[in-house]
Amino acid sequence: MTDMRDAAPSEVFDMAATPPAAERRPSSQTRHGRTLDDDYAWLAADNWRDVLRDPKALPRDVAAVAKAENAYCDALLKPLAGLRKTLVKELRGRIKEDDVDPPFPDGGWLYYERTREGGEHFLACRKPRDGGAETILFDGDAQAEGHDFFDIGAVEHAPDHAQIAWSVDDNGSELYAIRTRPIGDADRGDIVRDTDGGVVWSADAKSFLYVRMDENHRSSQVFRHVVGADPASDALVLEEKDPAWFVSLDQSRCGDFGLVSIHGHDASECWLIDLRTDAPPRLVAPREHRLRYEVEPHGAAMFILNNADGADDFRISMASIASADRRDWRDVVPHVAGRMIVGMSLFSGHLVWVERENSLPRLMVSDLLSSETHAIAFAEEAYALGIEDGYEFDTATLRFSYSSPTTPEEIYDYDMRARSRTLLKREEIPSGHDPKNYVARRLYAQAADGEQVPITLLHRADFAPGAGAPVLLYGYGAYGHSVSAGFDPDTLSLVDRGFVYATAHVRGGTDKGWSWYEAGKLENKPNSFSDFIACGRHLEANGYAAKGAIVAQGASAGGLLMGAVVNEAPDLFCGILAGVPFVDVLNTILRADLPLTPPEWLEWGNPIEDATAFARIASYSPYDNVKAQDYPPMLITGGLTDPRVTYWEPLKWTQKLRATMTGGGPVVLKLQMGAGHAGASGRFERLDEIALEWAFAIACARRIGFCREG
Repeated sequence: MTDMRDAAPSEVFDMAATPPAAERRPSSQTRHGRTLDDDYAWLAADNWRDVLRDPKALPRDVAAVAKAENAYCDALLKPLAGLRKTLVKELRGRIKEDDVDPPFPDGGWLYYERTREGGEHFLACRKPRDGGAETILFDGDAQAEGHDFFDIGAVEHAPDHAQIAWSVDDNGSELYAIRTRPIGDADRGDIVRDTDGGVVWSADAKSFLYVRMDENHRSSQVFRHVVGADPASDALVLEEKDPAWFVSLDQSRCGDFGLVSIHGHDASECWLIDLRTDAPPRLVAPREHRLRYEVEPHGAAMFILNNADGADDFRISMASIASADRRDWRDVVPHVAGRMIVGMSLFSGHLVWVERENSLPRLMVSDLLSSETHAIAFAEEAYALGIEDGYEFDTATLRFSYSSPTTPEEIYDYDMRARSRTLLKREEIPSGHDPKNYVARRLYAQAADGEQVPITLLHRADFAPGAGAPVLLYGYGAYGHSVSAGFDPDTLSLVDRGFVYATAHVRGGTDKGWSWYEAGKLENKPNSFSDFIACGRHLEANGYAAKGAIVAQGASAGGLLMGAVVNEAPDLFCGILAGVPFVDVLNTILRADLPLTPPEWLEWGNPIEDATAFARIASYSPYDNVKAQDYPPMLITGGLTDPRVTYWEPLKWTQKLRATMTGGGPVVLKLQMGAGHAGASGRFERLDEIALEWAFAIACARRIGFCREG
């Protein structure tokens, strides 16, 4: 561990570098009697759809600004080049390069993924179940040759075990092309383009279902493709025309049905597609306001995870598959307020679900014949659990994963009858890791309205709260997404340098149940921001964070969180890491033509139709609330082909911050010119992005007298 004491403040950036200043081209729009002026609106290219498919389509004047920003980033951060190389080496040293996942049985085969030393992508493989040689079904490294970006969406073997389907996005726009091949042979010539990447095979393996993306990048249609046929002849199976709803597709655990979920931000409806016939899809229950449900068929019945009739934290019901009228749903697992059921999995003889209470998960197993239910328990103060669904339905073996901030991931097979577990794999850290050297804790910060906001901490065992340390405080807080308290080896590069790594489980997620989400959306959205600030103040007050020594981090909707809190409490932070940040909120939500805007109205409000929603969003939208004040150093990242947070949001925000702030900084933007929302696609390529962020965080700590290199 690096000695944090008596470090002298130092300049760590090349402040001689000159930040670019984009041309200001005044434009305005008037909504609900208020005029919005925007000098940088021109950075949003009219041909954004073309740019998603081909980054070279970016207009020259916009491209010039983006390239100038990247050049400034390189120049400003040049003094950190050595540290970044050191960090990449550390991060890579924690990755087992030639790794193998535990295989999943299916029929006479064992299917698994593995990686080779130096390989960026996985290999999909299989072996005979009773022993024999490996067959490589798909070699991601070989397929990725010649591509700067290569994100593999799926590799799915067919029920006949004679062919596979695989999908890839090769520019970061999340538009996946699906190909098929006989096992051991070349790809067929029929390529299905503009999909979401998922594949569900028919029972006879002669066709597959997929979801097509529309021109506004919305998943809206389910098609059936006959293997070998011209994709132009694909049959439309199901279509959703309302732009506020998305379509997703999965396969039932029993394997007999394609499960179509049509969902918005506050409701869903499900359809069953029989994979054994060409029968038309069948609706389970029509959509209702605020009714969310998902289904799993089981013989003549189906199990339904749902929030009907006030079950805000969800229950599991059962009904006949022939007629699943809502009036016939009967409880199997009743609703308990504050105990949220976050997911279920079904086997021939068992029902399994994950529930979360007070931000801690547990696994529950119920025998379908006896109804006897038991929990799979764990003792750590903070941890993460996950069900790993395999291919087999008629089995008493459940596979699950477990990790904690101090404990690398462990994968178990659990005998649901004998109630015994077998460790299959423990994540290996080649450079070494001793959990005893670290401490994970769960604290609670009191919000302004009295709510207790959970904070998960990781620090060295030889750190004691008192004078404080630099803290990396991460937050998200939107869409009901809860932040896992699992193992992340990347964080150790900060913790071993004396950082405390903290996660603020703010409202807007479901960390404490569905009400925790409702308390951080629409009119309650500001709670997410005040919760995060309260967590930061709590860490200072209790000696974990030195005053003004918090580096805040968030991405996407978490980038909105970063923009809001730095506008409101810039003195709390010594640095900001804002990844693909959703910061131009008001302008984006006012544009119904953008890919995700209509569905977003249920999360934030519709400022086009609702003056109250307009005023509320205008009050916190980070871009619209940049102030003439000092800002801490800020590293902002974005992706040119990002369909979720369009590239111009971080680009405009960066320009407006520099033009408005009275001091502080620097504010620097790194815009990936050939990647999208998730950044680099390779497992080692992504390390450069993490090293950039960690180096910036360390530099911010050094600036105020912490964290010498070591």
